[in-house]
Amino acid sequence: MKITRYKKVQKYLKFYYNNFGFHQPYQVLIDGTFCFSAFKEHIAIREQLTKYLTGNVKLLTTRCIIKETEKIAKKTHGALTILKQFGIHECNHKEPVSGSQCILSMVGKKNDKHYILATQDRDLQDKMRSKPGVPLLYLHNKSPTLEKPSETSYTKAGQTLEANTFMFISQNQNEALKTMKKTLGVEEKEEANKALPKKRKHKNPNPLSCKKKKKKSGLKQDEKRDKVIDGRVRKRKKSKHKNGVPQTFIQL
Repeated sequence: MKITRYKKVQKYLKFYYNNFGFHQPYQVLIDGTFCFSAFKEHIAIREQLTKYLTGNVKLLTTRCIIKETEKIAKKTHGALTILKQFGIHECNHKEPVSGSQCILSMVGKKNDKHYILATQDRDLQDKMRSKPGVPLLYLHNKSPTLEKPSETSYTKAGQTLEANTFMFISQNQNEALKTMKKTLGVEEKEEANKALPKKRKHKNPNPLSCKKKKKKSGLKQDEKRDKVIDGRVRKRKKSKHKNGVPQTFIQL
């Protein structure tokens, strides 16, 4: 297998693995048209698909597909022989339906069982392209080929990718911020501040609610003793005590 072809198939498988949960062993659901082309081109399906997908492969079919192939057994006898070699997944159809209808019911809306569909039916391929997460496998120039994921798959994966990217970025930012705080020692200070009880701040009283202080009489009596009369300062002097009684003189 060429390197470019190998890189393509690995790229597509990685896309389905990351966005839709595909994993080994890969479950390949095969219909009669694929087996008919393989028989016609002398291709060993099991060997080629294992080599092409580079991993464990589980080849599957359904009873409805086998019944449909049996109806045209004259032309597809070799294809029927190949088809009966694969494992059978129960489709829960009491009465057999066509191969395409059976495959549509097996895949469902979301392809929860992660089937890789191997078919040469063009109409069925078109229907599967409208469903997200359904890998298409077909034979081209005697070689198995995994088709590029459809636009529907890319759109669905883009929605999921945006949500995951946002979560990843936010988580990385938080971790980077924590690491930065640890290196700067900010985180330890924050934790210490959180542990200490918060002090209540003393608020200034409302000036409108405060009462004015009343002036007390008698506090400034000593200051009032000195008065100015006719431009002169009246001073009070104390005289010596006579007979235990102090005498005062006023000097003008």
